[in-house]
Amino acid sequence: MRYDSDMALFDVQCPCCGATLRIDAETQAVIHHREPERKAPIEDLHAAVQGLKGEAARRNDIFEKSFTSHLGAEKVREKKFEELLKQAKEDKSGKPPNRPFDLD
Repeated sequence: MRYDSDMALFDVQCPCCGATLRIDAETQAVIHHREPERKAPIEDLHAAVQGLKGEAARRNDIFEKSFTSHLGAEKVREKKFEELLKQAKEDKSGKPPNRPFDLD
């Protein structure tokens, strides 16, 4: 913060955007507003395009893996069901398993 005693002006930097505000102490009004210098969002256009192409390929790979695992999930569930059914048939205790609400 800088104080100019000639006209009672304060320079204040905004904590959010970094802009410099010049405020008059007497009227408590913003006299001048200066945006902070910002660098260009894309410095190398060719590198940015390559990055976007790489992102598209990465998203496509993730989708393909997800789709393949989704197709294989039915087979996995089927095998798990068959195994549990086989275990239930082999269980000769004759007593059905406890249900959660029977434990109260």
